[in-house]
Amino acid sequence: MKDNITYLGRIYCTLKSLLTGMSVTLKEFFTPKVTEQYPENRKTLKISERHRARLVMPHDEQGGNKCIACGLCQNTCPNGSISITTKSVTDEETGKSKKVLVEYSYDLGCCMFCQLCVNACPKGAIEFSNDFENAVFDRNKLIQKLNK
Repeated sequence: MKDNITYLGRIYCTLKSLLTGMSVTLKEFFTPKVTEQYPENRKTLKISERHRARLVMPHDEQGGNKCIACGLCQNTCPNGSISITTKSVTDEETGKSKKVLVEYSYDLGCCMFCQLCVNACPKGAIEFSNDFENAVFDRNKLIQKLNK
């Protein structure tokens, strides 16, 4: 039972607990600190390659992208931050209809950067960039059209 501990035993347990906490605090007090002076060191700031900051759709020299408008990224997004608008176009040579991307809308404000959309894309048409400065005053500016 807890009542069998003597008065001096309780004092001993209290002092032991206090000294353990103080030793952790003192050890942390004397370790060197790492502080990044962000606005001043913007040019020399090293960001990890694995950092996910903003979804981008790479374009080639002619302005085209690899997106085939399959909709897998839109379906795998848990927050619904990706919205794809497509249209069917009939190929004149083969006579088959094919989906064509009209608009690829991405809401950065509700994205949780899980990378499920990037992993689901069969053509590698979207990826995350390291551009981390996304602060704006108006939330409507966080909705981006990636295929334009």
